[in-house]
Amino acid sequence: MKRRNFLLLAGLLSGCGAAAEWGRQGNAPVASTAAEPSSSLSGQPISPKGFFAPMRGDVRVVVISDLNSQYGSTEYEPEVHEAIALLPKWQPDLVLCSGDMVAAQSTQLTDNEVQAMWAGFDRAIGAPLRKANLPLGFTLGNHDGSGAKGVGGQMTFERDRRLAQGYWKNHTPQIPFIDREHFPFYYSFAQNNVFYMVWDASTAIISAAQLAWAEKSLASSAAQQAKMRIAVGHLPLYGISVGREKPGEFLDHAENLRALLEKYRVHTYISGHDHAYFPGHRGKLQLLQTGALGAGPRRWLNSNLSPRKTLTVVDIGLTDVSTRYTTYDLTNKTVLDSKILPRMITAHNGSVLRRDIAPSQLTAKEKMQFWA
Repeated sequence: MKRRNFLLLAGLLSGCGAAAEWGRQGNAPVASTAAEPSSSLSGQPISPKGFFAPMRGDVRVVVISDLNSQYGSTEYEPEVHEAIALLPKWQPDLVLCSGDMVAAQSTQLTDNEVQAMWAGFDRAIGAPLRKANLPLGFTLGNHDGSGAKGVGGQMTFERDRRLAQGYWKNHTPQIPFIDREHFPFYYSFAQNNVFYMVWDASTAIISAAQLAWAEKSLASSAAQQAKMRIAVGHLPLYGISVGREKPGEFLDHAENLRALLEKYRVHTYISGHDHAYFPGHRGKLQLLQTGALGAGPRRWLNSNLSPRKTLTVVDIGLTDVSTRYTTYDLTNKTVLDSKILPRMITAHNGSVLRRDIAPSQLTAKEKMQFWA
């Protein structure tokens, strides 16, 4: 009990320091603290008992990702169950999942086994969220319904996609859809003056047809009249963790995709897949790379830190179009101080800066890497 009390106290202290950070649309990211919220982020402090309580923004979103265990598993890690039980205590307006909710993507699994996984997901996650009246937005990951294609352009995991579509057809989330024609693979919705575009980033390729849809979606009056625009997909634009830094593990043509999102003033791209939390930015785009709650958290590139299982509370300020992250390490109930993460992470296709670091603050060596 003494050790647990110490860990809880450590979490409270770290949360009162630089653990919560925020970024404004179109401005250089600036570090902030829970004691110094932006003008729009000055609501009541809210959290589960025993956890650091960040000030609530105009809108609060809790982001989770990569929930699955080993291939075919119908069970979830203890941190997943704990997170789902705790979610109502943060009082979010929305829960977002960045993909990999079940552990498919294996041709060795039978239809019954894949359906059993979705039934397990519903027992552990879907049904509890519905009971708590917490709307769930999500993107499909490579394990949920990979869009990978084999010889001749045939879907390699067509069965996974079909069964995923069947589950979500019967359990459509209560979110205010703008476009659901291609749900659950890609779709859009708007809530509390925030527009969400979800694309199918279950593989490294965003198809030409989907890119055309994304541009039309972001150019729409619903998107442009919203105070903030957020894009969601499973694969990130840039790799940030060990084993996820190679082509195929991040989206192809990342710079072109980033330019598209910036063109329509998307504030943040939220992704999963890397199993490591990183609050980053490149250009004008904020990049929230969500950590894993399920099996296999990964180490960060350019770091010797041990892997963490995390979830992130995002408090949004609509007046100054800002976001603040409070990320909890559920293995020890503390707030993860982003200052311990690398200042910059470099993968094959580019570098991502930690969001409190501006390009002008880089060392000469870091600048060479960043602009390479």
